[in-house]
Amino acid sequence: MRHACVETTHDDAATIAAALRPDNTPSMSTSVADDVVRTTVDRGTSGGLGSTVDDYVVNLTVAETVARTAREHRHTHE
Repeated sequence: MRHACVETTHDDAATIAAALRPDNTPSMSTSVADDVVRTTVDRGTSGGLGSTVDDYVVNLTVAETVARTAREHRHTHE
């Protein structure tokens, strides 16, 4: 079994984690503590682990971009 843990910090970690969870596969789990999103991935092969982590990072990038854009929009329109 191959294992990876990805930890990232965010202004609104709970929102980021909620955006990521629907795309998690059964081999993944995501948790939040303070401003940290922690996702663990367990896969049977190195290739499978690499593919899953790559997909996760793409989804994480999109979630962070959308959350940041929403924050900026909210602050400029208050």
